[in-house]
Amino acid sequence: MLFSFPGICVKDTGTPRGRGVFALRAFQPGEVVEACPVVVLALAFDALPDQLKKLVFDWGVLAGVPGTLAVAHGYGSMYNHNNPANMRYEAVPSEALLRFVAVRPIDAGEELTINYNAYGGVPEWNEDENWFERMNEKPIVEP
Repeated sequence: MLFSFPGICVKDTGTPRGRGVFALRAFQPGEVVEACPVVVLALAFDALPDQLKKLVFDWGVLAGVPGTLAVAHGYGSMYNHNNPANMRYEAVPSEALLRFVAVRPIDAGEELTINYNAYGGVPEWNEDENWFERMNEKPIVEP
């Protein structure tokens, strides 16, 4: 275990995904899994270094603040992608937070995931794999 937070931890997935965030206990639908403070950046996405592009959230869409991105503290920028994911995320602009919320029952030991392609933090997205195309990568999705 690399580091942990009450109820969640980071460890190697044993897959090409590398490390991931895992539940140490069960979570119920609607339960907040993690609330992460964010650093809001007033920068264009294309101006970011490539490594940072893989960590930011579109704060403009999430919080209604056009032209901004956010880097989440905690494990927020470490969740792997899945479609559908087992969590959604939402902005709390007044507190500069991102909340990650379970959308279905999550078992202890299960990897916690978000959907990188979904606008507005929803768990399922059936349009093009936009995020992966922008990053020039292919999604690694576990069954």
